[in-house]
Amino acid sequence: MGKVWKFGHNVNTDVIIPARYNITIDEKELAKNVFCEVKPDYAKTVNPGDVIVAGDNFGCGSSREHAPIAIKGSGAKCIIAKSYARIFFRNAINIGLPILECDVYDDVQEGDEFDVNLETGIIRNITNGKEFQAKPLPEFVLKIVNAGGIVNFLKSHNIEELQ
Repeated sequence: MGKVWKFGHNVNTDVIIPARYNITIDEKELAKNVFCEVKPDYAKTVNPGDVIVAGDNFGCGSSREHAPIAIKGSGAKCIIAKSYARIFFRNAINIGLPILECDVYDDVQEGDEFDVNLETGIIRNITNGKEFQAKPLPEFVLKIVNAGGIVNFLKSHNIEELQ
């Protein structure tokens, strides 16, 4: 279970991590400034297992991987949004950050407690008792997430195994 951090629609990658902090790809360093301009308390108070909820088009903007890396480094369990910018979606999977597509935005308040099952896609809002069904992550995406990203996944598998 984790606490919900609610964001709006069209959350730009420069809002997630401003460009001036993109001088490293170290996830813990980037996490220190994630959402610093829109939720200054996020980086200091986020707990492992917390969940980010947003509306449409989360991660629009630049194609840099810094945004999903910063979120992953913050310890968030996953992001749940109605839709994602395509490049953010792919970057998140590549670095092992779980993302679910589900329209929970209007039924959630910041601070609600969520229980998220990535394998089944079942999202439970413990605070208000509502349950949602997201499209579950495909098995191969779960393997990438569990490996910590596509690079780690490929390092741990023989190429013949994947064919």
